[in-house]
Formats: sequence, structure tokens, C-alpha cells
Amino acid sequence: MQKFKIVLLIIAIILVIAGIGFVGYGFYKKATVNIPNPVATIEVENYGTIKAELYPDQAPNTVSNFIKLANRGFYNGLTFHRTIPDFMIQGGDKEGSGSGSPSLSDIKDDVQNDAKYNIEGEFLANGYNNNTLKHKKGIISMARKDYSSYSSINPELTTYGYNSAGSQFFITTEDNTSLDGYYAAFGEVKEGMDIVEKISKVEVYYRSSELKDGEEAPKDSDGNTISSDKPKKAPVIKSITVETYGVDYGTPKTVEEFDMDSWYSNYIMQQYGHMYQ
Repeated sequence: MQKFKIVLLIIAIILVIAGIGFVGYGFYKKATVNIPNPVATIEVENYGTIKAELYPDQAPNTVSNFIKLANRGFYNGLTFHRTIPDFMIQGGDKEGSGSGSPSLSDIKDDVQNDAKYNIEGEFLANGYNNNTLKHKKGIISMARKDYSSYSSINPELTTYGYNSAGSQFFITTEDNTSLDGYYAAFGEVKEGMDIVEKISKVEVYYRSSELKDGEEAPKDSDGNTISSDKPKKAPVIKSITVETYGVDYGTPKTVEEFDMDSWYSNYIMQQYGHMYQ
């Protein structure tokens, strides 16, 4: 009986050592194996396939947001709604106008109180120092709103603009250093740059540079102003999927969408409301 207990003890010790070794090997493997960066595949209807490497080491929350939206099918059927030759192509807005934001239900299940959201800008001007990507040709970056022209009214508006990215992204077709440090670059095209350039040259309704002084922008059949650089036949994003190579990049941290229209209306009432009392 005593020998039997000793044998059981030896077996138990061996199992413990083996378990520790297995766990240790797992940590070693994770630390030493070179896991590839995630790769996004963008299928554009009637144009072809664009492949882009994403850089979670540069903009982790931005990459997490893009992956979550893409792999839940958010981008499927949306368009490139803004195209400018020798500059960039922009897409990913479910409104198709550049004014839309994603909702929490686009990135999470069982959302109790659904609402539109944004993410904080991972770039230098916003106090984020880890993103060193430059906006060279082929870079994927997050589109956002720009309220800096209102900073004289309230300096905080600039920060609201910095943190207004949601789902819209753009791909540069030329180097553009003026964007560096002010927009969250998070990936780079590795295949299909010729497709990006082709999309950038599609026919648009008009260019802002074409309007003469005092000339109004054209309107659609419903009387709504047509945005500049809007394609007459917007290229359709058939799908975007991201290969993560088994890594879970989680759910992005979000901030509440800032409503500039409401803010400005309240500002006008505070400044001039007494005139109508």
C-alpha cells in the first residue's frame, strides 16, 4: 500500500511538472512565434480585390474597430462615396454621404440602448504618441470630422473632431504629409493599388474647385445639395473581411457621437435667444 501511494505521488508530480511545462511552452510560443498582422480583403464590385495589411501595434483600437465592423458584415454593400484623383478614395458610410456613423449594435450583440458611436483618434495631435505611420501612397486611414474652424468659439470643438471617426476610411493615392499626425493611419495596401487609383478617377458630379465664386453647388432631384467629389456611379464595396490568423482583437472602446448640429443650435440660443424673448 505504501509503495502504491508513492507511485501515485510520483505520477501526480510528473503531471504537475508536465502541466507547468505545457503552460510555459504556450507563453513561450506566444512570445516567440511571429504572428502575421491582420490582412483586410476589400472586394469592390466590377473593379476587383484590394488587400491591405493592418497595424495593431500602431493603432490598436482603430484596428479593433475596423476588424469588428468588417467581420460582422457592416461594410458589405456600402460605397466609395468620395473620390479625388491624386489624393484619396473614401468609403464606409452607411448614409453614403459622408455624414453617417456606425451604431453600437454594429459591433456588439444584445445592445440594450443602441446609439451611434465614435472612437478616439489615435494620432499625435490628439495626444496619442504611438502611431508613427506616415500618409504615403496606399495608406488606409480613418476619416473624421473637422471642427477646427470653430475653435475660436470653443477650443474643445477641435478635440471633438479628433474623436469623431466611426466607420469611414480613406486610402491615399499619393503621399500627403499634411495628414500626418492629424488622422489615424492604421494599414497599408499590399495588393490592388491599381484598383484604388482607378476608383479615384471615376466620374463625379462636380469638384469643389470647379465652382465659381458665389456659385451654388448642384442639387439632386429632391432638392438636396450634392457633395463635391461624389461619384455619379459610386463603386460598391461587395465585402470586407479581415484574416486575423487566430488572434482576437476584441471589441473597440467607443465614445458617444458628438452632435454638432445640436451643439451649434444651443450655442445660438445662448448667445442670441434673449433677442427673441
